[in-house]
Amino acid sequence: QAAAGGRGRGDYRGLPRFLDARAIDAIDGAVADLGVSSMQLDGEGRGFSFQRDEALDMRMDTSQGLTAADLLSDVAERDLADVIFRYGEERRSRAVARAIVAARREAPIRTTAQLAGIVRRVVRRSGRIDPATRTFQALRIWVNGELEGLEAFLRAACARLRTGARFAVVTFHSLEDRPVKHTFRALAAGGDSFRLLAKKSVVPGDDELRSNPRARSARLRAIERVG
Repeated sequence: QAAAGGRGRGDYRGLPRFLDARAIDAIDGAVADLGVSSMQLDGEGRGFSFQRDEALDMRMDTSQGLTAADLLSDVAERDLADVIFRYGEERRSRAVARAIVAARREAPIRTTAQLAGIVRRVVRRSGRIDPATRTFQALRIWVNGELEGLEAFLRAACARLRTGARFAVVTFHSLEDRPVKHTFRALAAGGDSFRLLAKKSVVPGDDELRSNPRARSARLRAIERVG
C-alpha cells in the first residue's frame, strides 16, 4: 500500500492517483494480494479473531472509520442480515441479525466473545469451522469496505500495463475471486490486448499447504498485456 506523496498508508483504489502523482503512465508488472495480513489477524487488540476476548474493532487502519462495535450499535436488522449473507455467505444470516439486535437491546456488543457467543447460539457447528467464522468475515469486509471498487482497481491496473507486462492477483475467498475471474475473462475476451496466463486459478500444492496451512483457500489468477 502507498499514498501519493510518499510511502505510507493508502488504498488500492488510489492506484491511478498514486501513479499520476509520479508521472507513471505505464508499469512493467503488478501483484495484488487481497488477503488479510496474518500479523493483523494474530495481533492483539484488533478484534479480528474470536480466539481471544477483546474489543470488537476490526479496522485495518485504526486511525479512521467506525469500529465493528460502532456499526453494530445501530444498524437496521434487515441491513445487517444483508451484510452477513452477502459478505459471509451465512445461510442463517437473518437469524444471526435478529439475535444481534435482540442482544444489543440488553447491552452494547463491545467484545469478540460477546459477538461469537451470540452467533453460536443460532448457528450450528459444521465440521471444524466455528459457527462464528462467516459472521466475523462479513463484518470485517463491511467495516473496511474491502470489496468496494475492486473491479475498478483491476481495470485501472490492467490499463497501465505495458505490452508484455503481467498482473497477478491472489485471493482468499470466493467474494474476492469472483470479480477477479470475471474482470480478467472480460478483458481477455474483449479483443487482442490481453490474454489469461491460465484458464483456471492456480492453487497451492501439498508441500505449500504443509508449510503454510493458511494458504489452503488461496487462488492465483494472472493476465498479460499482449497488444
